[in-house]
Amino acid sequence: MKVFKFGGASVKDAAAVRNVGEIIANHQQEALIVVVSAMGKTTNAFENLHAEFFNRGDRCDEILKEIKDFHFGIIEKLFPHSSHPIYEEIHNTFVEVEWQIEDDPVGTFDFEYDQMVSLGEVLSTRIISAYLKEIQIAHQWMDVRDLIRTNNRYRQAQVDWQQTEQMCRKKFGSYFDKEPKGVVLTQGFIGGTSENFTSTLGREGSDYSAAILACSMEADEVVIWKDVEGMYNADPKYFENTVKLNNISFQEAIELAYFGASVIHPKTVQPLHRKNIPLYVKSFMNPERKGSLINENNTADKIVPSYIHKPDQRLISIASRNYAFIVEHQLSEIFRLFSEAGVSINLMQNSAISFSVCVDEQPALDNLIEQLSESYKVTYNQGLTLVTIRHYTEEIIEKLIGKKKVFLEQRSRSTGRFVVS
Repeated sequence: MKVFKFGGASVKDAAAVRNVGEIIANHQQEALIVVVSAMGKTTNAFENLHAEFFNRGDRCDEILKEIKDFHFGIIEKLFPHSSHPIYEEIHNTFVEVEWQIEDDPVGTFDFEYDQMVSLGEVLSTRIISAYLKEIQIAHQWMDVRDLIRTNNRYRQAQVDWQQTEQMCRKKFGSYFDKEPKGVVLTQGFIGGTSENFTSTLGREGSDYSAAILACSMEADEVVIWKDVEGMYNADPKYFENTVKLNNISFQEAIELAYFGASVIHPKTVQPLHRKNIPLYVKSFMNPERKGSLINENNTADKIVPSYIHKPDQRLISIASRNYAFIVEHQLSEIFRLFSEAGVSINLMQNSAISFSVCVDEQPALDNLIEQLSESYKVTYNQGLTLVTIRHYTEEIIEKLIGKKKVFLEQRSRSTGRFVVS
């Protein structure tokens, strides 16, 4: 059994959907689970709709119309005849959204987010399922909310692995027992709570979804289909002369993902490592090419320096008002506030009387800083970049950092990290 994951870029328009159909058609020699994200930038659009709805703005209808037009534009190119059942099916899904935005929010911001934004994946897989039927690829559409059980920490749901494995083995097992070389199409990013509410696994969480399903079914491999031909030692958008990493160890991939490598979601690799399931990163544009393999090989590409560029960072420094030491009690309180705000820390550094963190720029920060300011002196710098260099040398540091203004620097034996402007 293999698990394929297709992200938003791989299903961004009708041509991309046809390409996904072709890839699936060429890999029907064994059981296949296909995990698909929302189409193109749909998640961003639904986030805008949700924010407008929750804040009782007046642009809900306008934003929803843009989302509808985008999806029906793809449908019209895939299914020219308006009598096709997919038109009514997608129309009915959007009616549910219209009903939701007509009423006032009934839950928290995060709860309402998960119920609304998750619809991007439902729309995407319904359209792709209709297309697979059109080109006569037999398959089963499954609702991932019946496969992945989570707690009710909305927007950052945690997986109940025992329940998830039981649900997967029951649902998938009953299908693949009858269809040993069958195809299951399901959604990424989404889970379901024991109360039958929709939860999400965190932004860009579809990679993680694929890993969860693969581990639950002990799949032979996972393939993440991207618009690049594998994992590179740096993002070509920011660095020249990048090198593709043909074979990467689980440990190295976990480090790179944690530090911000955008090709793989940070949570993806650890469960695959636990079950020793190899992960391939391949190009949906050139599917015949080899791509990158992530597995247990602890010597693979290990000495290749890798560079990770994270823009839009804010460096926050938290100090006691009376020059007292920042110790365990204060750190515990600070971490609690960050956790409650849902703000992840990319880098941290402690001195005698201050604690500094580097975080992604996000709306929650202003309120968090206001809370911290009740007990501490808080200063910050915006518009910064976090550069991480794995397997650095002084020559590489000089080349990448050069004369940039460095606000904070950390080095370990193998990793250098620099907050710069």
